[in-house]
Amino acid sequence: MSAFREDLDLAADWVDAYLARVGGLPVQAAVEPGGVRARLPESPPEHGESFAALLADLDDLILPGVTHWNHPRFFAWFANTGSEPGILAELLIAALNVNAMTWLSSPAATELESTVMDWLAQLLGLPRSWHGHIEDTASTATIAALAAARAVRPGGVVYASAEANFSVAKAARLVGLEFRTVPVDDAFRMRPDFPLDDATAVVATVGTTATTSVDPVRELAARCVEAGVWLHVDAAYAGSAAVCPELRWCLDGCELADSVVVNPHKWLFTPMDCSTFWTRRPEALHEAFALVPDYLASTKDAIDLKDYGPALGRRFRALKLWAVLRWYGAEGLRALIREHVRLAQLFASWVEAEPGWEVLAPHPFSTVCFRHIDADNGELARAATATGEVFVASARFRGVEGIRLAIGNAGTTEADVRRAWEVLRRCVP
Repeated sequence: MSAFREDLDLAADWVDAYLARVGGLPVQAAVEPGGVRARLPESPPEHGESFAALLADLDDLILPGVTHWNHPRFFAWFANTGSEPGILAELLIAALNVNAMTWLSSPAATELESTVMDWLAQLLGLPRSWHGHIEDTASTATIAALAAARAVRPGGVVYASAEANFSVAKAARLVGLEFRTVPVDDAFRMRPDFPLDDATAVVATVGTTATTSVDPVRELAARCVEAGVWLHVDAAYAGSAAVCPELRWCLDGCELADSVVVNPHKWLFTPMDCSTFWTRRPEALHEAFALVPDYLASTKDAIDLKDYGPALGRRFRALKLWAVLRWYGAEGLRALIREHVRLAQLFASWVEAEPGWEVLAPHPFSTVCFRHIDADNGELARAATATGEVFVASARFRGVEGIRLAIGNAGTTEADVRRAWEVLRRCVP
């Protein structure tokens, strides 16, 4: 047996053991800034070391400083899953080590990407005729969308909800456009009646970061079409819910948008990073990004995906999305999404029934925003997280500090959610 084969077995054993025990580990890393670095050697090794030695140090030096996003009680921000098929596919991606920058650089990577984007569009009810490709994150996809919008209508303003993710403001800054926020209504949705005379783009959100509110996409799309303004829909979190027919309302009107982004690495059980991006106007992206040097000449009748986004180097991300879609199938994906929604509604019912607690926002998906009326909720979230049993994060809702509990891990059970509730109640001063 080769040394590589032996090390492969060691790695497989480590991963299998980690996934089996991660639910018993403290969710958040209990280290101070600089604590991990202080335990690592100051200089690289002069001579090579064994993979077994690396794994030993992974357990001893690295794991204590890891916040376990793959933990079933990780409920902060937007919980996610590095699922079994995705983990296995990451190994294959690293082994193949292709760069999918052009069709010629890896024909299969390009064409599998087109295929899985078509599959996912079908599952979400998005137009199959659109151009689709995979970016690393929604942040990059938003940069691509705003760069395309600028190519169509340069020099204007980017408008987004006051509840939109801060990455929209960052993307506008990076492409040299002014950014302005739009007030929200009582349900935390963007008000659609703002002026568009100076707009280059509008960014609507399906599942805002704090409250998971859904902006009125159809109404915004009608106004943007009339004004000639690019509409980008950030459905990074909640877009995945559309695999369930009863939740497909969340993408209503998205077929009229100019671009849409959904993150399978948030709520579709695909390991970081995998952000799916569609547009009905690929020519605008091509105008914004296409450059063809002599050493990367294009191939007739082929698509070079480097010409539709910021990145030149492109990992074979389609392979892990393909693995996840095949492993679970549409039925399996729907079952997990539905269970997460059920657990969120159950948690919300506990909060509503408990004196001294209240729900702060609508909760149509798998995230609940709530607070204890008499507690410092930021401190309460930190105290609950410090137990190591759960990880929750605080946020502000119309100036009121509360707590978010976001369910998204495939391994999360009702017992995990109940334990989180018990920990939160126990930590109230």
